[in-house]
Amino acid sequence: MIVGFQQTEVIAAPQSQTATQRMEQTDHIIGDKALIEQFQNENSRHFAFQLLVKKYQTKIYGLIRKMVIDHDDAHDITQETFIKVWNNLAKFRQDAQLYTWIYRIAVNESLAFLNKKRQKYFLPIYDVGKELSGKLDNGGFTGDEIQKKLQKALLTLPDKQRLVFNMKYFDEMTYEEIAEIVGTSVGALKASYHHAIKKIEASVLLDD
Repeated sequence: MIVGFQQTEVIAAPQSQTATQRMEQTDHIIGDKALIEQFQNENSRHFAFQLLVKKYQTKIYGLIRKMVIDHDDAHDITQETFIKVWNNLAKFRQDAQLYTWIYRIAVNESLAFLNKKRQKYFLPIYDVGKELSGKLDNGGFTGDEIQKKLQKALLTLPDKQRLVFNMKYFDEMTYEEIAEIVGTSVGALKASYHHAIKKIEASVLLDD
């Protein structure tokens, strides 16, 4: 769950009553391997994808929202993430965990969005952070002042370092899981997380 952020559902396709009831009965017990097998069967592909979206959409939206702050942007990027999942899942080789593969797509989409924003307006990292910080003050955040200070401090970090901090601190992922998602060594991730904490502490103290 995202501290202070309001979440929303995405990819909400119309369902017949029978399909909806079937999904409610199945989604809490079906594993990723079975989801992939069902997706590879054309007769159950759409149903399997709806189960997959229902299983992962809140976590993926949360990951993206913490990076781009704005709900509408996060919603659009989440939609784009699952479109890419749909287009590529049939080619998924299962040499990685499904959720880390989906996370990797979401991470790449989030970073691409931030880079595109920076290039479009010729903005340095700091100015993009200031823009996102302004959105926190204008309805993009519902937590208390302490939580808001933390989020603003996070926006002073480089995108990838902020991403690593979010996955470790908020999503409680292991370094090994994060390494599989971002393609960085565990040692480098530990150093990045340690430096992020130092920067956040300094930023929060400076703000006081």
